[in-house]
Amino acid sequence: MFMYPVDDEIALALPRPAVDGPALFALVAADREGIGRFLPWARALTDAAAEQAFLTLMLEQFGAGRSANLLVYAAGAPVGMISFNGYDEDGLSADIGYWLGAAYRGRGIMTRAVAAMCTLGFTDYGRNKLVIRAAVDNAASNGVAARAGFHLDGTLRDGVRLADGFHDENEWSLLRREWAAARG
Repeated sequence: MFMYPVDDEIALALPRPAVDGPALFALVAADREGIGRFLPWARALTDAAAEQAFLTLMLEQFGAGRSANLLVYAAGAPVGMISFNGYDEDGLSADIGYWLGAAYRGRGIMTRAVAAMCTLGFTDYGRNKLVIRAAVDNAASNGVAARAGFHLDGTLRDGVRLADGFHDENEWSLLRREWAAARG
């Protein structure tokens, strides 16, 4: 398995659909309403086979250079996902998306995973800017962006459509020069 160690507790890894699909499905099923509040796909995920098919598609997208969907591992098990959801080659930017199983929230796991994605994005992928978008009322996701050193660029009115309708969406960004300066 390809794994990128973040620290002594967590790592990022390319998915193994047959192995990781059931574990990820179990995480979503255990907190379908919580995850589904801000990620509508969670409510439509019906079984482990659908998760396996999604992971297979994400490996194809990775191979084609269209996205990088990685598992977040803690204690040797997948606890969520983080991704570059596409690349803007003209602006040399990429969007970061993420979710974490309920039992693993509040421990700084996602903040550290985002920091690792920033390292990958700025060094390995040559990005100039990374972007995180989060519904204004998604306090946890906005907190991750702030703790990871992202700058709040502004709020997009009705910027995201969720299961219960449109929500304003915060757009956060981190520039390569800001990231480099923060690292010393």
